[in-house]
Amino acid sequence: MSGESPRPDAGGSREIDRKILEIFRGRNGGVVSGEELSRLLNVSRTAVWKHIKALKDLGYRVEAVPSRGYRLVSSPDILTPAELSTGLNVKIVGTSLVCVSETESTNILAGRLAEEGAAEGTVVIADSQNRGKGRLGRLWESPAGVNLYCSVILRPPIMPIHAPQLTFLSAVAVAEAIERAAGLIPVIKWPNDVLVNGFKVAGLLNEMSAEMERVDYLVLGIGVNINMQRSQFPGDLRHPASSLAIEAGHGVERLSFTRALLEALDSHYDSYCAEGYAPLRQAWLDRSAVMGRRVRVNCQERQVSGTVEGIDEIGALLVRTPDGKQERVLAGDVTIDE
Repeated sequence: MSGESPRPDAGGSREIDRKILEIFRGRNGGVVSGEELSRLLNVSRTAVWKHIKALKDLGYRVEAVPSRGYRLVSSPDILTPAELSTGLNVKIVGTSLVCVSETESTNILAGRLAEEGAAEGTVVIADSQNRGKGRLGRLWESPAGVNLYCSVILRPPIMPIHAPQLTFLSAVAVAEAIERAAGLIPVIKWPNDVLVNGFKVAGLLNEMSAEMERVDYLVLGIGVNINMQRSQFPGDLRHPASSLAIEAGHGVERLSFTRALLEALDSHYDSYCAEGYAPLRQAWLDRSAVMGRRVRVNCQERQVSGTVEGIDEIGALLVRTPDGKQERVLAGDVTIDE
């Protein structure tokens, strides 16, 4: 992957890399001559050699077969535009990809790109973060090579008051990707945690730029612990955390997971724009860890206890207290009473 870059992938060199990988994979390990690659890509033999070398530098094992050509032996589990876009079926989310080796925060970089006019659906992915952002100003631990740290730029035609609805879109999409790529059964804990076997494996942080009557852009920040090991978690976590690999008992390919996530995000965003909040709200409730459960919600200045009855139009948690009153909770930490 490249270092941090302010520009989304514009095609060019990355597009040729993607086409080379597609050609190799279409041959199922067979040899492709340099002459054929040159003809299919409409570039010189020297350019083909340079792109093969660049792929090797990224960790691809490409074998040169004397007098015959090249064949792809194996691929690294890295997140690059060339890899992610191969076979990706999306309309908006993921049509433009920015992949960097390290950044302070994908949300910060995505916000900068959005301010500069980046297209809706641009996705920023980092292999590591040095200032990963969690909810309420908390730090999101972000080691390299094991997890997914990404942010999605959206420009939905909605009022700013409805922007929290998109947090639920992120949560549902992450849960679906976990099922598809890891075979686990996740649940969603209000407002933005995804749990597997009671452990937090993903967190979401949405940030917005808006005027009075319209959203300029939203950044959907998503962090998923994919192959993180116990020794990599800090000792002062507020809530029990785990990773997909720990809970599944085996490693999970980051590429497969990320493609599954981008397709789920794209599908739900397309539905949201066409049909509104109702289908998304129901999809969230179907996966909710708190629906119908007794909970305690620690807000900044008070605690609310009772039974969860749902979420409202702006994402507030609806809690029926023992005295029969329904409370709307806009922000807080939820504890489920056993």
